[in-house]
Amino acid sequence: MINNLIVKRFVPEYDRIMESYVIEGGTPLEGQITISGNKNGALAAMTAALLSDERIILRNIPLIEDIKVLSELLRSINVDVKLHDDHTCEIDSFGCDWSSIYLSPSHVESIRASLLLVGPLLTRAKSLVLPPPGGDVIGFRRIDTLIDALELFSASCHVNDDGYLIVQSDELVGNRIFLNEASVTTTENVIMIASMARGSTTIVHAACEPHVQDLCRMLNCMGAKISGIGSNVLSVEGVEKLHGCDFSIGPDYMEIGSFIGLAGATASEIELKNVSRDDLMVIEQGYRKIGLSWKASGPDSIIIPKNQKRIISKSVSGFTNKIDDAPWPGFPADLLSIITVAATQMNGTILVHEKMYESRMFFIDWLIRMGADIILCDPHRAVIQGPNILKPAIVSSPDVRAGMALVIATLCAEGTSIIQNIYQIERGYEDLTGKLLQIGAKIKRES
Repeated sequence: MINNLIVKRFVPEYDRIMESYVIEGGTPLEGQITISGNKNGALAAMTAALLSDERIILRNIPLIEDIKVLSELLRSINVDVKLHDDHTCEIDSFGCDWSSIYLSPSHVESIRASLLLVGPLLTRAKSLVLPPPGGDVIGFRRIDTLIDALELFSASCHVNDDGYLIVQSDELVGNRIFLNEASVTTTENVIMIASMARGSTTIVHAACEPHVQDLCRMLNCMGAKISGIGSNVLSVEGVEKLHGCDFSIGPDYMEIGSFIGLAGATASEIELKNVSRDDLMVIEQGYRKIGLSWKASGPDSIIIPKNQKRIISKSVSGFTNKIDDAPWPGFPADLLSIITVAATQMNGTILVHEKMYESRMFFIDWLIRMGADIILCDPHRAVIQGPNILKPAIVSSPDVRAGMALVIATLCAEGTSIIQNIYQIERGYEDLTGKLLQIGAKIKRES
């Protein structure tokens, strides 16, 4: 029985001020944008810091809403978290009482990344009660793969009638773990548990996204023994203790892909700095299908030229081409919303197939209202015919990436548009208004 954790009913702790973007579209854009640190990499690194009693310094942290919410969640369990304006985060869990951990539902439900606390808290506290996590409204997101993996570490776990995940283990023991899906969150939790579990662990069918690789490198800097980084088979030798480290988060390839889509859709010339070109190979294949490309402008920068083909290619057999998502190194699911909007401004027809989430494509209704020629075949597939002249509209952001896609659409539309629920967008994009203003966009916030 878990007796050191108390489950409380949810009581809202604060009201968020719902703000909007007012965007005057049709304005030519040009300039430079510096890419922020990887959102998902930073969130995983912050939770991994709980595995050590020594101070962790994380650099290139994006100062976004999700980071602020996770910081508050960690502080609520007496972890010392300091966020600095220079994008540095210091985390020290030395004073944390692992025998008495209570996770506030109001914090947990605000962020999907709260699931990343399962591995570190189970390792340190031996038991955990996690309220239902929040996140984007993109469809049902199962945790079956995570629960299966936890049980293979000799943990007992179940989800109660209120949706709380309850986990306990007297001793975590390494094992050979096959993930039935290459889940990023599950892989990251398994890596963190395996780093301090007794014995060795082999993770088969592991997620291998750039931010998963970053987490492995950070843990190795802390004294973990992880090999196979970058592949879908990871080997981890458990150690008794992890020490502090100073680690820099890699650039956010989702933000890079978003601004590539923005440049292409608005026929703008934009240079992106703080870029890892190795992360862009699969993204490049997707954008090439709709007639967009870019070139290196420096060792860590690229430029998207104004003059592009802007013609959607056919398949090798001469039929309508398709863009679909897949776990890394497939085209990222988070960029399908972005490339869908970009495709509305290209010449030709393409099928977009979102295979992972059944609600992500419903934002297309907003695009259709703006004049896009799109047939939403079902919750997973849409056929886009371009180019279309988009009209200004009042729209609402359902999730981080669809919200950014709507920002791009309104920048294409000549006239004044309003985007509501921008909190969802700013969960994943740092200083978006500032970055857009510096390339000539006409955008302002209104309460």
